[in-house]
Amino acid sequence: MRRRTFIRQIGATTVLVGSGLQQALALGMDSTTTTLSILHTNDWHSRIDPFPEDGSRNAGSGGALRRALLLERLRQELEHVLLLDSGDIFQGTPYFNFYGGEIELKLMSAMGYDAATLGNHDFDGGIESLATQTQLHANFPFINCNYEFANTPLEGRVLPYQVFIRGPLRIGVLGVGIELAGLVGQKLTGETQYLDPVANANKTALLLKEEEKCDLVICLSHLGYQYREEKISDVIFAAQSKNIDVILGGHTHTFLDHPVVIHNRNDQPVLINQVGWAGILLGRIDIAFSRQKGKRCITCNNEWIS
Repeated sequence: MRRRTFIRQIGATTVLVGSGLQQALALGMDSTTTTLSILHTNDWHSRIDPFPEDGSRNAGSGGALRRALLLERLRQELEHVLLLDSGDIFQGTPYFNFYGGEIELKLMSAMGYDAATLGNHDFDGGIESLATQTQLHANFPFINCNYEFANTPLEGRVLPYQVFIRGPLRIGVLGVGIELAGLVGQKLTGETQYLDPVANANKTALLLKEEEKCDLVICLSHLGYQYREEKISDVIFAAQSKNIDVILGGHTHTFLDHPVVIHNRNDQPVLINQVGWAGILLGRIDIAFSRQKGKRCITCNNEWIS
């Protein structure tokens, strides 16, 4: 596996760059440290088989079976794991055309995904099919706080957020999606209404921090990493956010060499990561929490599946 490693230690007021995990731990971690490993994917677009060995750029990469084996190995090595997806699970190969998303959701359920958000292509089979497939074949929740699904088949089936317990940690996960108008026909989305992602995410994140007492808030975003025009993106979203610690992005198929740090409205660091498309890269962010000193050491090891 090829691996790209990134490390930062985040304290109350400073961001320090270290050369490795042990150095960062020496700067502030201690025996009370608890480490959370966040594993994540985005935009795998029904790519169930590896890319063919045809000499192309992605030849031989990816494949759901290889991802499943990698996840199995990592779960044996890591104590506290959260597995998440940032949308566009569907569309891109004949598997979706023939089976409408059933295989993708069954595979994700078998791999033990904890949650996912919705991408625009997840509506390509229509909202009724999406509701049926998720109800029958997904044993994990779909999360979004800026789509209003009243009077649609998804009403009550998509959560604004979910709280996960890993050891002593409470992790809040919320989701935001891109504006569907112009990307998906209304016949496919029904009466789904797009709401302001910043306002709704900040409201939800505040609830997660203050009422749910979460140690970490993660946003699953299908807004896209960045655009040439002033369109809402993860970069803009992060700068306008409050109480969100990590953004796991999708939509723009962006391969980040390492996570990007953007400071939010309160001048606190927000980590953004996105791992391309087609399931050829598994994102991994390890966050070590020190209860005694209130510091968090963050490392990132994105692993290529090939």
